[in-house]
Amino acid sequence: MIRRFVLWLDDRLETASFASHAMRKAFPDHWSFMLGEISLYSFIALLATGIFLGFLFDASDAHLTYHGSYAPLVGANVSSAYDSTMRISFETQAGLVIRQMHHWSALLFVAAIVTHMARIFFTGAFRNPREINWIVGLTLLLLALGAGLTGYSLPDDLLSGTGLRITASVAMAIPVIGTWLESLFFGGPFPAPQMVERLFFTHVLLLPALIIGLISLHMAILWRQKHTQFPGSGRTELNVVGSPLWPNYALKSLGLGLAIFAVLAILGGFFQINPIWDYGPYSPSEVASPSQPDWYVGWLEGALRLGPPIEFHLFGHTIPASFVPGVLFPLLAFGVLYLWPFIERSITKDDRVHNLLDHPIEVPWRTASGVAIFALFLIVTLAGSDDVQARVIHVAIERLIVVYRVLGIALPIVAWLVTFQLCRELRARAIQREVGEPSVVEFIRSPNGGFEEKQPTDTA
Repeated sequence: MIRRFVLWLDDRLETASFASHAMRKAFPDHWSFMLGEISLYSFIALLATGIFLGFLFDASDAHLTYHGSYAPLVGANVSSAYDSTMRISFETQAGLVIRQMHHWSALLFVAAIVTHMARIFFTGAFRNPREINWIVGLTLLLLALGAGLTGYSLPDDLLSGTGLRITASVAMAIPVIGTWLESLFFGGPFPAPQMVERLFFTHVLLLPALIIGLISLHMAILWRQKHTQFPGSGRTELNVVGSPLWPNYALKSLGLGLAIFAVLAILGGFFQINPIWDYGPYSPSEVASPSQPDWYVGWLEGALRLGPPIEFHLFGHTIPASFVPGVLFPLLAFGVLYLWPFIERSITKDDRVHNLLDHPIEVPWRTASGVAIFALFLIVTLAGSDDVQARVIHVAIERLIVVYRVLGIALPIVAWLVTFQLCRELRARAIQREVGEPSVVEFIRSPNGGFEEKQPTDTA
């Protein structure tokens, strides 16, 4: 029966030749190429758990009196969105596990994309002809950040409400279009009655559709251009050495996917995340303190905290203090990343097709630039929790802000210089090993008390 069905399908769609070619397609065996698979499987887990939650969630800002099973909140005035999230957590079978799996999947999804993009950056996989896929990947990262922020805000609890208030303020800081953007995404001045409904539409329909479309485009481009690979025996710019799609790579990928689902289930079942019952329902007159967002938007929070409290006027418009750290900084940061393939090409004058990857030490200035960018984002992310740090280490938060402002400038510079020098030395030693020269440098004491490198002697 199966054979007849396959033959019937092939007669009409002529799929046999494509399937035969696809099954023989080679995939590199290096572990770092599985980072993209992790992001794909975590997104599948997001879709599966999100569908379950979507059937039970009430995306409404209508207020009611809570009479659920969580006793400390009985009699409280809450929104329907908060009430439905509480019922999912405490009164729906496996509801809390699925909800926490969904949240952990979002964290893993963004982390996998960031790690995957870092691998692409440090190995030069964005070079000709893969600039388009680099742009697609960065756009996927931005969409993932947006999906995480909107989903995190749906329960209408006090913590997410505080974050939304900050988001609305940043949107309002944009000259000319700020009020229009606030009305578009929030339904009017914050907090608007249609806010939860618009967040729900954006989270469950608009952003997932865009993400699915870009993932499909990314995989189509990858299939058309074939994989990059690290240099090695038998590997050239014209071939791909690795495992065939079927059965080797497909079974390996399936095993990885099952492992990811298992880990997410363990996290959802045993590790609590986003306990909205501790935060309570959102109230415009209250602010959660300490207020910490998920890690992937912590850098935005930190940038706002480190930004100077300076307003200025431009063409008759007042530019609020939150514009530079909340709008201009992200635009500049991602603008540089979007343009990086073209920036590097203009510096190196290299427009050749590259299917073989670089080792990070082979291009010291690129690796140093990537580490410097990472150091900058690390500092602003740490600054996003300066209130918690001040409470723990008993230091005034004003002092911490000064320290982080200095580090935000100094650490990227130091990181660039140190990384550049390390890469140069490691590359030199690698070259020495290849040509058979001594890789261990010996030093001798000079008569004046200093040290100098011992020159190798010819014993022939």
